[in-house]
Amino acid sequence: MTVSEKNILDNSYALIGEYKQFLTGKAEGTTDAYLRTVRHLIGWIMARSDHTGPFQPSQLTQILVEQYLIHLEQEGLSLHHRARVKSTISNFAQFLIEEKALLQRNPTRGINLPPVPLQAPGKLSGEQRSLLRWLIKQGGDRRGAALFALGYWAGCRVSEISWLRIDDIYLGPQEGWLHIGEKGSRGRDIDLIDRVRRPLYAYLQATHNTTRTYVFTSQRSERFTEEGIYYWFRTLKKQAPEDQQDVIADLNFHDLRSDFSYRLRLAGCSQEEVTYYLGQTIIGSPQFNREQVKEKLKSIKG
Repeated sequence: MTVSEKNILDNSYALIGEYKQFLTGKAEGTTDAYLRTVRHLIGWIMARSDHTGPFQPSQLTQILVEQYLIHLEQEGLSLHHRARVKSTISNFAQFLIEEKALLQRNPTRGINLPPVPLQAPGKLSGEQRSLLRWLIKQGGDRRGAALFALGYWAGCRVSEISWLRIDDIYLGPQEGWLHIGEKGSRGRDIDLIDRVRRPLYAYLQATHNTTRTYVFTSQRSERFTEEGIYYWFRTLKKQAPEDQQDVIADLNFHDLRSDFSYRLRLAGCSQEEVTYYLGQTIIGSPQFNREQVKEKLKSIKG
């Protein structure tokens, strides 16, 4: 790298550092996603520019932003992603206008993208599901795979997973079930499909600890706490490629349970059956045939 190129990068990093201060108050995941987008945008501008000096805010024109969004579409990025990028560029432009007085007009004004289809409440997008499953597959973490499976394929609460005891699990060669519930609750029995049974069995076989009380342990405690599970999920999201992290930045572990309930409805379960399986049964509600729900579980898609 030449001295000139280094100076260009240093000047760009300094501007991005000031922009980070402008974002103070936003969630950490949102701030990281905004900064990644701006870095990528500036890099793209500099790579295609004949200008040999540092990035100049005056280069950020409406025509250039339109070209950048077209470039992202050609790279196969979703409409949802491009809408988020446009929103980030608009925010960055406001910083350049209000804080730095280096720009006169927001370049995103007048740029219209097709409306982003609304997702059902609690429903993950196909892109989010695919990315999360890929991260689990790539990670090689047996405990993480079992945690994810219980949330994504069984709709368990974080607290239920944290307090799950060895004595409350049955895993056979063809079937499995859990007696699950939060500490002090009566609990319920739920059947497990193979997508839960197999990673849970693999995790238990790998630990070789038959004396522990709880299924999930940590180095510091006999029980993997709720806070530990949330931290694990945040760490998982950070392992996504930089240009995809914003796709799942706003998700938390509870969203796995919400999406499971949505997919369970698609598998043919009534709302009452979903409520029963998830442990939200209200006193006086009808009782359900566990075998019927078990059969419908086999049809759930991911």
